[in-house]
Amino acid sequence: MRLVGLDALGSAELAAWHELRAADARYDSPYFHPAFAAAVHASGRPVTVAVASEGERITGIFALHRDGAVARPVGWPGADFQGPISAPGTPFPVRSLVSGASVRTLEFDHLADGLPGFEPWVESRRPSPFLDVSGGLDGYLGRASRSGKDNMGQARRRARKAERTLGPVTFEADTVDPAALDELIGLKRAQYAATGARDYFADPTRRDLLHRLLHSRSSDFGGVLSVVRAGPELLAAHFGLRSEGVLHWWFPVYDPAHSALSPGWILLRELVTAAPGLGITRIDLGRGEDEYKRRAKTGETYVCQGAVLRGPVARAVRRVRNNAVGTARNTLRDTRWAPALRRARRAMETVRRSEDGLR
Repeated sequence: MRLVGLDALGSAELAAWHELRAADARYDSPYFHPAFAAAVHASGRPVTVAVASEGERITGIFALHRDGAVARPVGWPGADFQGPISAPGTPFPVRSLVSGASVRTLEFDHLADGLPGFEPWVESRRPSPFLDVSGGLDGYLGRASRSGKDNMGQARRRARKAERTLGPVTFEADTVDPAALDELIGLKRAQYAATGARDYFADPTRRDLLHRLLHSRSSDFGGVLSVVRAGPELLAAHFGLRSEGVLHWWFPVYDPAHSALSPGWILLRELVTAAPGLGITRIDLGRGEDEYKRRAKTGETYVCQGAVLRGPVARAVRRVRNNAVGTARNTLRDTRWAPALRRARRAMETVRRSEDGLR
């Protein structure tokens, strides 16, 4: 096992990365493409690559961020699929990764399900829905649930209403427009503020990342910005990642002033319709059980949450911390449990300090 800075990778390692990924359909998500890691690295977040070998043959590649002795998959916390890329039938030696002096803990929250060698470290699984859009809108409607079909029909009718009230509806499936991307980011940040969610784009390197990806235009990887407008008004927009036939649904947003039109569904319908022209056969919606994902999906896979830890004591401490977090969340809404919640928080802090000392 070697840890190599992304900039120090040679042609042999990069060729192996492409070859290993192409050999297994589990890695067809754009998050596994070396160009994604390169864009993240160039945006100011250093990427280290763990390279596993058997003799002269490279058998595994894992792009990571390191924070002291803790490693996390490249793109954390925004990467919706994570994990090492390994040769078929050759599990990635994850225990070796956390046995050295440099890395003692590997955390993951969107690990692709079924990767060999990780099962002992998986703490939970959550669904990650997708749309099979082979054949465009007609093909999708032939596979969609009744709810999916109904919502697509409503989207058509609401687009007509938008046209009557706001002006002609226009759709750009793949536009390289930095101003439109800034508009999307602004709306997304306003959405985070309105819902109390953590602002992903408060870190300027993440805004820079999206602009870098927007201008990535290779034949097998790139950012995709899609925008639907009615007259001069932006209804909805989406920025995602494409790798060959897969589009990952990453940052969708709509203008809340037009929420009555369900603009997100209008956008999704337009994108499904445009899929054949873009060479897209699957749209990954990413982890989550949002209502629109449940209605729109034609299938789902799973992603895993957990951590690879060096020793049994560290694993025991993490279990205690996870139990404390669960208890705190369950009692948060009940004021009768406020004293217990404060004690749980203090216990969590003590456990966290203990865990840090084990890394």
